[in-house]
Amino acid sequence: MPRHILNILFALAIVLGGALGAQADDLTDRIQQRYDSLQSFRGFFLQKLTNASSREVQERLGNIAFARPRFIRWETTSPENELLIIGKDTVWEYFPDEETVYRYTVEQVLSSKTMIRFLSGEANLKDDFTVQDLGMDGEFRHLKLIPKEPEPNLVEGEVWVRPGQDIMERIKLVDFFGNVNELELTGLELDVPVDEKEFTLVPPKGTEVIEGMKEE
Repeated sequence: MPRHILNILFALAIVLGGALGAQADDLTDRIQQRYDSLQSFRGFFLQKLTNASSREVQERLGNIAFARPRFIRWETTSPENELLIIGKDTVWEYFPDEETVYRYTVEQVLSSKTMIRFLSGEANLKDDFTVQDLGMDGEFRHLKLIPKEPEPNLVEGEVWVRPGQDIMERIKLVDFFGNVNELELTGLELDVPVDEKEFTLVPPKGTEVIEGMKEE
């Protein structure tokens, strides 16, 4: 599976994961209720990927749209244009500058049990993670996540929740090799109208369509 798609989807899986098994029952209940009722959102993202061996940091900027059950539009605008769409049956990875689009089935991309459970709304964090409440960090509640069944792409994580809104706005995930995936969401608009056409793609004329998994 293309690694940057994994990085994106594991991050979003946690953001959409639902309840936290924190020590504060009120916070847990509020977050669970908010995610259970959340139908869609839009916002901007900053993603930082840190390579454990070289310490090289890649930054990506862009915008995101989400609609239930698990429709996602992830559009990177910097450092280069890239569009990732998860639709009903198809996943598109489009590189406009290269005039190339990769087309996958949803099953090819969503191969992780943890990822599928979270993106489909079938799980909550307290069932899949041991959660440690680290207290307040500035204006956020800071929580550490230890997966009960670690996967190579996720061995531990941290999330930052804004009290009152009960939405995870920052996450930090670490894989088996120590690589770090950080995601910060800003300008969030919750339960906004979303057009289903945003989660489909008609490749422009002249675009090469490549089927199946992209080798990396």
